[in-house]
Amino acid sequence: MKKEIPVIQGKKYELVIERLGMSAEGVGRIQDFTVFVPSALPGERVETQIVEVKKNYARGKLTKILQPSSNRVAPLCAIYDTCGGCQLQHLAYEEQLNIKRQQVMDAVLHIGHQADIPVHATLGADNPWNYRNKMQFPVGRKQGNLVIGCFAQGSHEIIDTTNCYIQKQGNNAIVNAVREVVAKLGIPVYNEDKHTGVLRHVVGRVGQNGECMLVLVTAVKELHSAKQLVAMLRTRLPQLVSVQQNIQTYRNNVILGRETQLLWGKPTILDRLGSLTFHISPRSFFQVNTAQAERLYSKALEYAGLTGRETVIDAYCGTGTITLFLAQKARKVYGIEIVKPAILDAEKNARDNHIKNAEFIVGDATVVMPRLYKQGIRADVVVVDPPRAGCTPPVLETFAHMQPRRIVYVSCNPATLARDLAILADLGYQAQEIQPVDMFPMTSHVESLTKLVRKDLL
Repeated sequence: MKKEIPVIQGKKYELVIERLGMSAEGVGRIQDFTVFVPSALPGERVETQIVEVKKNYARGKLTKILQPSSNRVAPLCAIYDTCGGCQLQHLAYEEQLNIKRQQVMDAVLHIGHQADIPVHATLGADNPWNYRNKMQFPVGRKQGNLVIGCFAQGSHEIIDTTNCYIQKQGNNAIVNAVREVVAKLGIPVYNEDKHTGVLRHVVGRVGQNGECMLVLVTAVKELHSAKQLVAMLRTRLPQLVSVQQNIQTYRNNVILGRETQLLWGKPTILDRLGSLTFHISPRSFFQVNTAQAERLYSKALEYAGLTGRETVIDAYCGTGTITLFLAQKARKVYGIEIVKPAILDAEKNARDNHIKNAEFIVGDATVVMPRLYKQGIRADVVVVDPPRAGCTPPVLETFAHMQPRRIVYVSCNPATLARDLAILADLGYQAQEIQPVDMFPMTSHVESLTKLVRKDLL
């Protein structure tokens, strides 16, 4: 018999919030029917107006907090309610860490069906504010005014941002200077509906000692008034050392195009992770939270258990940041990455840091790893840091076939981590512990590391 849906769109209801969902929305029930309420917190009794009804759930708008949580705090940001950049400013930071740990625990139990894996307390940031060393904001017009900032949650409406509390101050200074100078010079901004205009995005990067890089993403190749624009920006931004133009002519949501040209200054800026130095170009991947990245990589090194005699494979190496951390303690490290420009960056990073025991290979791990195995290479440790979608079964089977003693799994998605841990358990690898790391304070995202050991070695 078909179950009747107990809520009606447009009507208001009271409910108690039980937990937070994966996007930090409150989750409650009305007659055992799930209702998602953004901005509501666990333990709160709230009034919500239903705005969307589906077969198995509904979405509501928070209209009144009838009984607030003791963990509710006032957000720092004046535009927090409209901007989509943060999701958790209204929750005390210590409780953010607890909830992120719980997200990992719930995923491992309910998706991976593994009940006995210890999940440690989340490693929090010493300062959960002004941590982002990279900013990429869209540019547009609203009621005739130039706006630069984050998109509103679930839309392409740009919320003008003058002081983002999770960005480093150098990036905030860049945004405000660009807004002023572009308005003064009358540079046309991009209209995504009509595919007209010039300036699409402003990308800022803050490196070592506060040095800043500005990348202007344009929809056209010719940037008129470029010299004047650079001169005006330099007078307003004393920390600016690089101004570049990236050309993105396609009608899509991809931020950066393939062509970049230096307008003024240095082609790269420097940043540091531990004892390692990295040259960062406009398209380089580099963790946006430098301090927390050091904690993440140090924990990966600990879980790898290296003594200096091991061969290690880093299966999704990107620009080689984790690879180079591992190389400091391993005999030999192979970094595998399917994106060729990332491998070129990784090789340059290895040379710059005088690391000679790291070898980087362009290709798919499912192809490269069996080839290395046939060449007689045996991995003692495999480190994997996949995208949000996790690993495909053939990739995990390839890891297991190489029979490493340990696997270190770095994840940015608890759901796909839990799924992959269940597959690895069937392939002979037991997850021994999980360490969540808060790489992105004030947001719903959580990073984690899992240490897995071959079962016949336990």
